Amino acid sequence: MEMELGRERRRSQPSLELYTAAAVEVNECQVETTDDSDDIIYKQEELVRSLEKNQAQQSRLWRGVFAAILCCYSGFLIYSIYQQALSPWELRYHAYFMDEVDSWIVISADWAAVVACSIAIAGLLIDSKYHRRWLWYSCFGGLSVAVFWLYHMSRLPRFRWDVVWLPLGPLCGAGICLYVDHLLDESSEEVRKLRGYMYSYKAM
Repeated sequence: MEMELGRERRRSQPSLELYTAAAVEVNECQVETTDDSDDIIYKQEELVRSLEKNQAQQSRLWRGVFAAILCCYSGFLIYSIYQQALSPWELRYHAYFMDEVDSWIVISADWAAVVACSIAIAGLLIDSKYHRRWLWYSCFGGLSVAVFWLYHMSRLPRFRWDVVWLPLGPLCGAGICLYVDHLLDESSEEVRKLRGYMYSYKAM
């Protein structure tokens, strides 16, 4: 009887050893899989952070560039206002309209252009959820200035192409700023989507 029990124990011992070895291998595979998954998640996090940092730098750069251009244009318009107030009709591009409008109307139109450019600059640089609305306001202001100048240019004996920047400057500036803001927001949205995909991978 004891001999038979010994034989049974010897028969079952290899099976127990095989089971133990298999369990160890499964545990090692699970540990390796977990380590690989953590490594992938870490690399994804680093990549997304790098993209977010690069996108933020590009956004600040281009917003600053176009805001600086509009600042220069606004400074030129303020100089024109000063000259028109100090010596009316001395500037050639204002002198064309000497017989069409009063001096104070020209000054008012230039001030309206300065305001439109200033609103566009604020919409580019100020981090607010309403910044897109400010850019639209700038476009409407630029459109009003463009209508004013184009109307009076059409009343001149000859259309003056050399002063076409008077009506188109503020409008084009505001429109370009709106387009740049749209492109930068699209780029930021793509980065946010990548982070969302990363979180979905973590959940899996």
